[in-house]
Amino acid sequence: MKTLFLLLTFVISLFAYETDSWIHNYDQGVKLAQKEHKNIYLFIGADKCKFCKIFKEKTLSQKNVMDRLKKDYILIYLSRDQHTIPDKFEKFGAPRHYFLDQNGKIIFATFGVLEPSGFFTILDEADLHQKD
Repeated sequence: MKTLFLLLTFVISLFAYETDSWIHNYDQGVKLAQKEHKNIYLFIGADKCKFCKIFKEKTLSQKNVMDRLKKDYILIYLSRDQHTIPDKFEKFGAPRHYFLDQNGKIIFATFGVLEPSGFFTILDEADLHQKD
């Protein structure tokens, strides 16, 4: 029974990170942000980054986190192993978090694994920088 529970938890966690909400092409994301008049949240990670995986599982799997992100931002995820990352962004030290205006100008940037409460603090900080 314990094995079944663990297997079920693992399968659910695989689907909890909403991949359909994310754009994987920077230029497409900027065009969409301009069209929708929204800012951009750019998450840069790596395929085998254990910290990226933890961030996805602990924070991006939370409905309240994703609801706020989708409400306020166009979501772009770029893996340094799979996607083209513009030179103005740091590729190493993943996970990287960039908050951009609709034209791709960096408003606020940070890195690291953030628990949901810490991520909300970062979102608040990014909001403050937008008003500068």
